[in-house]
Amino acid sequence: MSDIEIGLWVTAGMMFLVVLGMRVAFAAGLAGFVGLVWLRWNGFDYDPARFGKAVEISVKIAGQVPHSKVSSQALSLIPTFILIGYLAYYARLTTALFEAAKRWIAWVPGGLAVSTVFATAGFAAVSGASVATAAVFARIGIPEMLAVGYNKRFAAGVVAAGGTLASLIPPSAILVIYAIIVEQDVGKLLLAGFIPGAFSAVVYAGLIVAIAMIFKSVGPPVTGFTWRERLVSLPPALPILAVVVIIIFFVYNPFGEAWGTPTEGGAVGAFIVFIMALLRGMRLRELLDALLETAKLTIMIFTIIWGVLIYVRFLGFADLPHAFADWISSLSAPPMLILICILLAYAVLGMFMDAIGMLLLTLPVVYPAVMALNGGEMVSAADSAFGMSGPMCAIWFGILVVKMAEFCLITPPIGLNCFVVAGVRDDLSVQDVFRGVIPFFIADAVTIALLVAFPAIVLWLPSLAG
Repeated sequence: MSDIEIGLWVTAGMMFLVVLGMRVAFAAGLAGFVGLVWLRWNGFDYDPARFGKAVEISVKIAGQVPHSKVSSQALSLIPTFILIGYLAYYARLTTALFEAAKRWIAWVPGGLAVSTVFATAGFAAVSGASVATAAVFARIGIPEMLAVGYNKRFAAGVVAAGGTLASLIPPSAILVIYAIIVEQDVGKLLLAGFIPGAFSAVVYAGLIVAIAMIFKSVGPPVTGFTWRERLVSLPPALPILAVVVIIIFFVYNPFGEAWGTPTEGGAVGAFIVFIMALLRGMRLRELLDALLETAKLTIMIFTIIWGVLIYVRFLGFADLPHAFADWISSLSAPPMLILICILLAYAVLGMFMDAIGMLLLTLPVVYPAVMALNGGEMVSAADSAFGMSGPMCAIWFGILVVKMAEFCLITPPIGLNCFVVAGVRDDLSVQDVFRGVIPFFIADAVTIALLVAFPAIVLWLPSLAG
């Protein structure tokens, strides 16, 4: 049996385990280890006397991979970004942000829902965790919307969909993971997420206003705020803006050299929000809760990374990524059509897998194929299929797949944000939340189509960084 055939059989087995309900981290780690043993034993012509040697070699490989990859400095961004979000919550910055958005925007049809979307976007700019964003605004936004007569399913859908913005708007844990897997510049990828993330929020807001204008009982406007009340609401929300500016200047300083690395920016941002939380009266119990929640989410992400990296190493030995890339590039269909099919495949996969696990499992195979479609990682814009150089294509594709990962956070039956919102609110079932997010599927489809059609939306900021 060839190495490629072994790779296909092991991958099929891993997907079968995932469908049965095994966690992605364990399914990938187990499949990767079994695959390594199978490859080695196949190399020994299935000699029974050398099976032990095949296992020994595979154990060494599997044992070395997680440490060598996870010790990367870039991954230290993940816990700092997550910590920023939880500290911002306990510093009451989220409440201040929502109050400011409500006073300025709530007068439009569906205004409280629009306020919630923009508040989640602002919170996403200091938090890299979609789940945390959804949980926070399920406590803040939904009660406000229900109090003025919003449909409860619609209110839940707004929060679940708004929480997904944290996947794109930096600091984003998923963007960092993408950068590590495909070995691209973390800073440029974080920069690339700003405009598409803000664009997604605007599309969500437009959809909400349209729904509220057509179905007037869904989201009534809220009026009565004076200009003085609006102006007074701004200063308490400004600290979030300050943290965003600091992170941007650490990633990319438009007026000169960057202040430091993205990792240092995340650490400084976490420290600043920590000081703000202390000044706003954060208690020791709340600090411990923030640290514990950060540790839980970080461990979950790192466990997935460890398991998947063993599988990724197996794929490398089986040479499956190169074989898949050669097959994709040999197809007679237009490259853009193939790319759209790949994105549609992500939409289907997202119905059965969590976002991070899905990207980690597929990128080692799909990324080389997309680069081959464009003409290679070193191709110039003039010679490429998508009209952009290899490095720019890597950034563009990264934003597209992360946007697809956002989409997967609200698609049944695995949509994690929907489960989080239902878990926070006793008066909502998971089915209620899934029904509430249905309109946002249309918004996400429109956003993805525009990002594909107009790559400049993604590439303008990173192109300024050189």
